[in-house]
Amino acid sequence: MRIFLLVVFLVVYIMTIIANLLLLVLVLTDQRLHTPMYFFLGNLSCLETIYSTAISPRMLTSLLTGDRTISVGQCFVQHYFFETLAAAECYLLFAMSYDRYLAICKPLHYVTLMNGKVCLQLAAGAWMVGLFASTSTIILMSRLIFCGPNTINHFFCDTFPIIHLSCSNTIVLSTLILLLVSVCTFPPFTLTVMSYVFIIITILRIPSSTGRQKAFSTCSSHLIVVTIYYGSIVAVYVLPDSTSLKDLNKAFSVFYTILTPLINPLVYSLRNKDVKESLWRFATIVFNRTRAMDQKNRTLLCPRKKPKNLEMIE
Repeated sequence: MRIFLLVVFLVVYIMTIIANLLLLVLVLTDQRLHTPMYFFLGNLSCLETIYSTAISPRMLTSLLTGDRTISVGQCFVQHYFFETLAAAECYLLFAMSYDRYLAICKPLHYVTLMNGKVCLQLAAGAWMVGLFASTSTIILMSRLIFCGPNTINHFFCDTFPIIHLSCSNTIVLSTLILLLVSVCTFPPFTLTVMSYVFIIITILRIPSSTGRQKAFSTCSSHLIVVTIYYGSIVAVYVLPDSTSLKDLNKAFSVFYTILTPLINPLVYSLRNKDVKESLWRFATIVFNRTRAMDQKNRTLLCPRKKPKNLEMIE
């Protein structure tokens, strides 16, 4: 199965990088996408690109060479990026739900409440929370004593599989980490759910079915992404940590660490009219420029010669 998994995960990783970078380029270059919703979407695409790169290349290397060893330093670096980006994504998803709440529930005050300064503060806050949580965890984990065994029962350096290898007393550390994880997940999840409760109530009050459908279409993509992300996290970290469920937990971990970064840009691209139109305009511009460059190169390589004499035909 090693070659098969290598090909599958390599294709998924390449598609993930291309999809997220393309979505990020569209958000940066298209003036029509310079809105708060697409600002947060650009941040999410940047996050997903780094998130996937922190895990997939190391796994692909193991599948290619068969060498599944990783140094302690590399393991801690991978864990640091993983936890930073996972925590930041929770708060970015909340910021996007708050943006949709203001757009649907308070449309007259949307421009005032969701201005550029607020967008920057929400995005910066999400990244800062992730950095704080991961830095605190790494400092605590670095004080552990590892005396064997040296086998991590996972395909990447997740928190508790590393802690299980320590021969130190980890009760206090596990409690503190659970507290940090709770702070990084439950508040944004609760606020996201509350936002959608108010959004659904407001949508149901719209008299026309066309208006309800139009309002719901503006937040349906984000709702799908939130459901997939938190659903997979619950399946991994809320299920009992028993031996019989370890393989199932790892399967769900593959879903939210490798597949979700690919699903997110596809969901927003396929279900969002603005993104599809921007993608079409971008493809048209690239095609026209490529065609113009090709014609210019042909002209330089094969210049047309002017005839020296003209002949008149009677």
